[in-house]
Amino acid sequence: MSAKPLKVALLQETDRGSVSANLDAIEAGLRKSAAAGVQLVLLQELHNGPYFCQHESVDEFDRAESIPGPSTQRLGALAAELKLVLVCSLFERRAAGLYHNTAVVFDRSAQIAGVYRKMHIPDDPAFYEKFYFTPGDLGFEPVQTSVGRLGVLVCWDQWYPEAARLMALAGADLLLYPTAIGWDPADDAAEKERQRDAWITVQRGHAVANGLPVLVANRTGFEAAPDGGRGIQFWGSSFVAGPQGELLARASEGERELLIADVDLARSESVRRIWPFLRDRRIDAYADLLKRYRD
Repeated sequence: MSAKPLKVALLQETDRGSVSANLDAIEAGLRKSAAAGVQLVLLQELHNGPYFCQHESVDEFDRAESIPGPSTQRLGALAAELKLVLVCSLFERRAAGLYHNTAVVFDRSAQIAGVYRKMHIPDDPAFYEKFYFTPGDLGFEPVQTSVGRLGVLVCWDQWYPEAARLMALAGADLLLYPTAIGWDPADDAAEKERQRDAWITVQRGHAVANGLPVLVANRTGFEAAPDGGRGIQFWGSSFVAGPQGELLARASEGERELLIADVDLARSESVRRIWPFLRDRRIDAYADLLKRYRD
């Protein structure tokens, strides 16, 4: 692994009201990233539109598109033009009645380098994703790129140590999480702070436990519920953590922001030498992890 730091960017955005407006904003962010010498850009979850999973409606399936498709054509062309490694997040129409929440990776090329389909699908108030998304069937496989092997996971996946570990065991050099998470406006300030702190802490824990940098790009701004519910205040706070969980950069709570950081990939080797968690794993004693619960 090169000793030269990897310059990364996270594009924290709001919904601009249409697919074209959102892609225009992304293009502006990518051009700004390239001008700053960035090599890898991570976009937020489902960046082409609003977070439509606040309700259940068959009409929302009209938002889905094929991969490859119109968005991958535009984003891939930008990745090639700007010489960027780009991780984007799309609502995939795989077949009639079969849809996924899918991350797509480009490696300085218009050609797709790899995809990841979200494995853990939530079903909570205002996050009714099981209605829309079939769980992923591609497993936890990193995508090889010119800047390293990217362990791409998506939002709800970020709470599961198993997902991060399996990406690490498959040789990931970084963990990346496109995200759409926020507060119920009815929660009080203390509960909101506990939730965001837990979200940051668990992902910093994945960095520590696996000795890998972690990149997290979240949405920001308020999005009203289509069914007249309370809506969601996305909390932004996108961040980059190093292999000991140290915060290298953190975005604001409520502003659109291009967050840029330098990541030293060579540090993972030195950190794993002093904290050899992979060496000391008791793989002979973990069979019960394959059970739902030990009764």
